[in-house]
Amino acid sequence: MTEPVFTPRVFSGIQPSGNLTLGNYLGALKRFANSQNAGVESIFCMVDLHAITVWQEPGKLRRATRELAAGFIASGIDPQKSILFNQSQVPEHTQLAWVFNCVARMGWMKRMTQFKDKAGKNAEQASLGLFGYPALMAADILVYHATHVPVGEDQKQHLELTRDIAIKFNNDYGVDFFPITEPVIEGAATRVMSLRDGTKKMSKSDPSDMSRINLTDDSDTIAKKIRKAKTDPEPLPLDATGLENRPEARNLVNIYAALSDQSVDQVMRDAGGKSFSEFKPMLADLAVDKLSPISTEMGRLMQDVCEIDRILAEGAERARAIATPILQKTYEIAGMVGARV
Repeated sequence: MTEPVFTPRVFSGIQPSGNLTLGNYLGALKRFANSQNAGVESIFCMVDLHAITVWQEPGKLRRATRELAAGFIASGIDPQKSILFNQSQVPEHTQLAWVFNCVARMGWMKRMTQFKDKAGKNAEQASLGLFGYPALMAADILVYHATHVPVGEDQKQHLELTRDIAIKFNNDYGVDFFPITEPVIEGAATRVMSLRDGTKKMSKSDPSDMSRINLTDDSDTIAKKIRKAKTDPEPLPLDATGLENRPEARNLVNIYAALSDQSVDQVMRDAGGKSFSEFKPMLADLAVDKLSPISTEMGRLMQDVCEIDRILAEGAERARAIATPILQKTYEIAGMVGARV
């Protein structure tokens, strides 16, 4: 039997939880723009249905969704080249998720470490949506037959579940219908760490605003946060191997590498041996140069939310044009009467 050939297609989604950070930019948005510009068909989604697995204040969720859309566009996503939309406008996601709820096994879901982390000791009080949302994540990806998904290390397990669901569906029904999606994990700053503690991931939920760079920060704020970032007293090592047990130094070098599109080794050839009083101004200038245009453009876009809503609605129409026939074929394979392909 010949293997099915799937058109290369990238899908990725981000929860609209507000306060986009440098970590979101380097770990996701910048990579998305690079993928788009490489000519790969790209679908980018604000996963607002995932967001409500925990309580969201409706007005804040609407603003966060629009702000995330502005962040995508300001970071280089062209809504004409890529498909950009919010998840709740494409009902095929939830329709396919129900099919996958019936394919996935309870044991698979119970192994998801993110559910354990988010539910904590009160798992019995967690929503059913929080427990089952990996099936919706699988539907987000497979309703477009996406072949590649850019993911951080913390999402690898969910993509493995997506692959398991695709394999089981194909095996259960004797078809080669869903692709076995590949993760895309690359680059120096996939995981950006806190500016106050190099052992912790940069997070919008950290009580200290100085721990992160927000994409809405202005030039002065960006420079100030980098100047005050925690470091150790020693100068930078002469090569990358010397960064292994120096988390704050490694984090700043990784950020510089990712912002400048260089490898860590390339950065160390120029910066190795420098004191932080020399290196931090270099990093601050680079960060301001790369990030302040994004914050300025996000501010401009948020002045016209009607235009953002128009872009998202248009993207949803384009997304449905791909998703609807895939869902209908899924229904037909599963034996649903009235399914049309």
